[in-house]
Amino acid sequence: MTIVWIIAAILLLASAVITMIRVLVGPNTLDRLVALDTVVALAMCSLAGWAAYSLDSTVVPAIVALSLLSFVGSVAIARFRVRDDVVRVHPVTGEPSAGPEVRR
Repeated sequence: MTIVWIIAAILLLASAVITMIRVLVGPNTLDRLVALDTVVALAMCSLAGWAAYSLDSTVVPAIVALSLLSFVGSVAIARFRVRDDVVRVHPVTGEPSAGPEVRR
């Protein structure tokens, strides 16, 4: 049975490495944010696997906290994300600035 836990840990680690590559190389911010959400899900799966392997339920509150944090983060991303193709332009000079958003 220990072989199953070792294989599960290796697969979770490989998934985390692939997802971190997506976080670093993602073509746009939405891909990076989805990958970061996946990293949190992998952390929750790892903690759940540890809880099942060690028969220790003290990590369950951490899993719940991570899931709530991930949910709130996903909702905030969906609400406040700015598109990648948006250019901020100064209304008077027409130069790029930190002012209101104007689409090209």
